[in-house]
Amino acid sequence: MDLAICLASLAVLITLAYRGFSVILIAPLAAMGAVLLTEPAAVAPIYSGLFMDKLGTFVKLYFPVFLLGATFGKLIELSGAARAIVSRVTLILGAKNAILAIAAVGMVLTYGGVSVFVVVFATYPFAAEMFRRANIPKRLIPATIAFSAFTITMDALPGTPQIQNIIPTTFFRTDAYAAPWLGMAAATFTTVLCLLYLEWQRRRAADRGEGYGSGHSNEPESMADGTSMPAMLAALPLIIVAISNRALLTLINHNYAEKVVALLDPQRGPANAISQDLKANAALWAVQGALLLGIVATIVIGWASIRNRLEEASKVAVAGSLLASMNTASEYGFGAVIAALPGFRQMADFLMSVRDPLLNQAITVNVLSGLTGSASGGLSLTLGAFADRFVAAASAEGIPLEVMHRIASLASGGMDTLPHNGAIITLLAVTGMTHKQAYKDIFVITIIKTVTVFFAIAVYRASGLV
Repeated sequence: MDLAICLASLAVLITLAYRGFSVILIAPLAAMGAVLLTEPAAVAPIYSGLFMDKLGTFVKLYFPVFLLGATFGKLIELSGAARAIVSRVTLILGAKNAILAIAAVGMVLTYGGVSVFVVVFATYPFAAEMFRRANIPKRLIPATIAFSAFTITMDALPGTPQIQNIIPTTFFRTDAYAAPWLGMAAATFTTVLCLLYLEWQRRRAADRGEGYGSGHSNEPESMADGTSMPAMLAALPLIIVAISNRALLTLINHNYAEKVVALLDPQRGPANAISQDLKANAALWAVQGALLLGIVATIVIGWASIRNRLEEASKVAVAGSLLASMNTASEYGFGAVIAALPGFRQMADFLMSVRDPLLNQAITVNVLSGLTGSASGGLSLTLGAFADRFVAAASAEGIPLEVMHRIASLASGGMDTLPHNGAIITLLAVTGMTHKQAYKDIFVITIIKTVTVFFAIAVYRASGLV
């Protein structure tokens, strides 16, 4: 019964989200419905002490990133930088290669350490213009951005700084470059299948005469052809964000202690000092600083186009970031409640019955990431509960922990992108698409990523590739 309650709550959330209901409303209702059926007296304290606490924690940590990311994306659009880059890329690759171009931009940013949420805001103006020029259906933009930011540069390529590749290092005592050749094989597999699928969909749409479409929501302004800034100057803000993110992270880690203590008025005494954990905040501080530098650079290079519309741009960015962050925060709270249910523990215990340690880990991480709607959440829950068992089983079979790291990371990016995933909801909100319009193609990307981890296991078993 406990497991049925857990799955029913998830099914309700996915169904209503797919039908277009706001996750801000339905996530707490679905979560509290599950609590009501489990322990009625716990509804109020769980809502206030767990759901809202986790929602507030997410907003506290990530709202600045959403706000700055939305502002950066909007200014990139208004400055003319997006038009200049799109024109250059179209000239080099051709309009029909818009999918490849947008995927490449997103991958470069993600591998450079830019948050996947920021990549959504930053690449959307480029994607909208390129797809509009190539007359590719707008409904394929979310899947293209999902491929660019949520796949190989998130968890497959060795060295990626994304959190899904960092979490396993704590449990397996590895580094971000664990099992590089296995990661490259998985990345190649994912890239080929995703590009083949998206290009197939583009050609099918062209054969049917389906164009970009009209009447879309949250549509960037059409970038009329004409004189624009040089492409390298237009790309400067993106380059600044990618480079300064890494540089600021290095500076922060080298110049602060593990506990960062701030006291503005020494006369009030140490009791009034503000203390923050460096490990929990360094990456966030770095990306926020990088985005601020990117915003300043965009304003400078595009001042003539931006100056009369800066107020309007800020309002649009604030509205968009509030919606996106609250959608994702509600999902974060829902995942926390689901993880606290007895049915969730039963599911996790059952999954641990699989004997093969690689398959066991891959299936468990995939399922728990799907249940919580979070790659990092499912990965953290799985390794936090079962890492010791995985290490012991891997040692018994002679499996390098680097392989365990890579399989865990790959598995986290599989079934996490179900309809209730916070990043997917943010992606759809930013692009002005609904689940009904665009999720089918995203789901194919999800299936490909889920298959990838089992492909990687097969490659390792057949060749011993690490």
